[in-house]
Order: sequence, then C-alpha cells, then structure tokens
Amino acid sequence: MRNISVEALNNTPVGKSQVEIVERKGVGHPDSICDSIMERVSVELSKEYIKRFGGVLHHNIDKGLLVAGQSEKKFGGGRILEPIKLIFGDRATFEFDGEEIPVNDIAKKAAKKWFKENLRYVNAEKNVSYQFEIKQGSAELTDIFKRKGKVLGAGDTSAAVGYAPLTETEKTVLKTERYLNSKEFNKRFPSSGEDIKVMGCRTKGDLHLTVAMAFVDRFVENEKSYFRQKEEMLDDLNGFLSKNSGALSSKVYLNTLDERGRGLGGVYLTVTGTSAEDADSGAVGRGNRVNGVIALNRPMGTEAAAGKNPVSHVGKIYNLLSHKIASDIHSDVSGVDEVYVWLCSQIGHRIDEPKVAAAQLILSPNTNIRDVKGEVAEIMDSELEHINDFCKQLIQGKIPIC
Repeated sequence: MRNISVEALNNTPVGKSQVEIVERKGVGHPDSICDSIMERVSVELSKEYIKRFGGVLHHNIDKGLLVAGQSEKKFGGGRILEPIKLIFGDRATFEFDGEEIPVNDIAKKAAKKWFKENLRYVNAEKNVSYQFEIKQGSAELTDIFKRKGKVLGAGDTSAAVGYAPLTETEKTVLKTERYLNSKEFNKRFPSSGEDIKVMGCRTKGDLHLTVAMAFVDRFVENEKSYFRQKEEMLDDLNGFLSKNSGALSSKVYLNTLDERGRGLGGVYLTVTGTSAEDADSGAVGRGNRVNGVIALNRPMGTEAAAGKNPVSHVGKIYNLLSHKIASDIHSDVSGVDEVYVWLCSQIGHRIDEPKVAAAQLILSPNTNIRDVKGEVAEIMDSELEHINDFCKQLIQGKIPIC
C-alpha cells in the first residue's frame, strides 16, 4: 500500500565532491520574514480551528508577499518614510457550522507578535502595513476536511525530497548565520541587523563565506565608525569559525560592496536592520529549504512549506517528513554514508500511503544493499504509519520550517 522502494546509488557523497555551494538567509531577510510569518499564521489558525471545532480546517497561507518600503538612512540614525507592506494571500475557512472565524484578525495579530519577537528595530505598528487577500477555499478542497477517516487525503499532487546527513559546508553556513543572529553577538555588536545572508563556496577543503549584514545606522556615527565595527565583527567571526568549521579551512568576507570614501553610498546601512525597509522585497518559498539551507548540490522540490495546511497539504508534510526519515535512516542504519528520501502524493489519496516512497542510499565500502534494505524500508513504513503524530507537531509549530 505504501509503495516503498530502496536502492543503492553509485555516487560520491556531496561532502566529498570538489565543489559545493550552500546559502542561508537570516531571520531578517525579506524572504525569511515571509516564510516565518505565514507559517506562524498557519499555526495560529490551526489552534483556533481546533479550539472551536475540534480539528484543523482548510487553509493554505503560502502566497505571502513583502513589498519593500522607503527609508532615509543617516549616520547616527535615519527614519522610515514609507512602511513595509505585508500582503497575506491564498485561502482559509472563514465560516464553519454557522460560526465565523476572524481569519484576518488572527493573521495580523500573529504577524505583529512575530515582528516583536524577532526583529528588534522594526516597529510592527508604525513600520509595517498589512493587506489581506485571503479568500474562501474551493468546495472540493474544503470537503477533504469533512470526509471520514483516521488519515486525511492529500490536498495536492506533490513531491518532496529530503536528505541526510548535512555536509560540513552546510553545517558551517547554518551555524554561521545562527551565530551572527544570536543574542550573544547582538549584545556585543548592537549595530548588527537581523538581515543576514551567508553564501558558502567550498573548493576541495577550502571554504569561502561571503556574508551580507545590514548595519543599524543609529549605532554608526560616521564612515570611520562603520569600518571599525566591521573589522571588529570580522575578527569575532573568524574566531568563531576557527572552532566551528570542522576540518575545512575557512575564509570570510563581510559586505563586499562597501567602499571607503563614498559615504552612505559605500556602506550597508539600514534604519531597522532589514533591507525590507527600502532595498529588497520578499516572497514565500524563496528562502531557506525546510532543513535551514539552500544547498545547490542537492535535489530540491519546488513546494514552499511555509503557511501550508499541516494535516493535508503534502507540500508541507512531505517536505519536512522526507528530511526526518532520511535523518533517521542515516543515524539508525549502519553502513549508510548518505541517503535521499523521495515522497510523492496523489491528490485525494491518504497521506500515509504515498504514490511513491523511495530511499536512495550511498553505502559505505563493504556494505551491500541486501544488508540494509529491510531495515530502511521498516523505518520508512513506521514513519508513514505514525504520520498523524508528525502532523500534530506541525500543528503546534514544534518543527521549524526555515
């Protein structure tokens, strides 16, 4: 019923390839803002539906868009001229059994709370405007949630792929952004904004990290102060990487567009710590994959997980579950160097019975596919058997999506 297949790949693990490219967008990047807020809205809507009606109802808040505002940056502190516009899109259930659900109010409250918790210099009341384009869902998709059965049918025909383990490059890129956005780093360098992007390029054992970080102008008195703080941050970051890049030899670059002597035109300043204030718009699905990185050497699906329904939309469920299954296989089955898990649904069919559930393994020397095939298939079958438990964690927002 679950159409499980397990095969061996005669490939070189990504971490042993000569060239590898990995990117991560920080919490304040416009794409990350969209992903995180639309996911928060889905979590809050799910909780409201459960509280009122005992279960999650139809919704997909995965078409969010951030339109950059306008700002006037100055050494010592600038101002916002036009607020960021956050547009909420797609579908939700506004009425059920004669009772109305304040979807837009829930979405706005969730967004404001997220800004307050995550972006220290963005005022959710003054620096952001909110536009709601969420509509009622179609009759057939809504009807999925009225059908009986222990496990719901898939709300889409969709596919996902997950993998394990992370390479040293992927882990280093991920750890670097998290460090730069940590409370520890922010306390030492209050001028560091949350809009950070890390691009890692590895050639053999050499890893070059290019970091873009929005500086907050109120903490930068002049051009000299900017470049002094930048050097201090680079020294700190090099110290971090010397202990956190494994066997790789790392070199880091910060804000490479900067140029001394050009004043405001030669430095990366913001009023709020995010380029969303005037330089860069964002959209759901353009940010990190669900395991936290954008790894160009890996296969990737096209579905955006953020904001999708956590009990029926496989664009979310399979995206996250495929990575979990891959991680479990790698950690629990000896002789597996690298694993890729593919899941493909068929709309209307139970989500615990994919059209395809496949594992592709890169095995250690002296390991035969016959030695591990049964154990791998058993793990996959067990994870799908308990998919409702996995969905409960998604409902509660316990599994990060970016």
